[in-house]
Amino acid sequence: MNIEKDVLTTGEVAKICNVAPRTVSKWFDSGSLKGYRIPGSKDRRIPASQLVKFMKAHGIPFDGVLSGRTRVMIVDDEQEVLDVLAKVLSEQGNYEVRTANSPFSAGVECDRFKPHVVLLDLHLHEGDCRDVARFLRGHDDFQLTRVIAMSGKMTDQQLAQLRTNGFDATLKKPFQVRQVVEAIESVVSPVA
Repeated sequence: MNIEKDVLTTGEVAKICNVAPRTVSKWFDSGSLKGYRIPGSKDRRIPASQLVKFMKAHGIPFDGVLSGRTRVMIVDDEQEVLDVLAKVLSEQGNYEVRTANSPFSAGVECDRFKPHVVLLDLHLHEGDCRDVARFLRGHDDFQLTRVIAMSGKMTDQQLAQLRTNGFDATLKKPFQVRQVVEAIESVVSPVA
């Protein structure tokens, strides 16, 4: 979503910042995010200039939003997988991509980067990657972030079970880049 309008709704701001609409309402109600209410209504409106100031002040990335690019975080402890996926997705898929090789670094980077999609390897050597998924699902700022589980060790049935445990999609390794792009597009289309 591009910031082309002069005034935005809380829903539009939520999509731009990749947070839940109620988070935007909290920012507005606390006075952190400047705007106004529609007379005779509870609806809030935020001038685009105020949103840009707020995003800069709080380190919320907006370069990817302004360019219309989807932000993708890849979490895997195999450096070759990270390098190849990051290169192909950023160059051929035109995604803005960041990588992490552990659950801890993924949490730190997610907080900075505010990804739209997280590609999460389920079998990291360091820690339980499901903690990353639980963190994202339990945090207001990441309610719109989509999580795609990646695994080379699970059966199709086990992968399907993950969809009922908070994952938006699954990818079975080894996969082709086309499958990754299709998975990303399938989970961002409903929210975009």
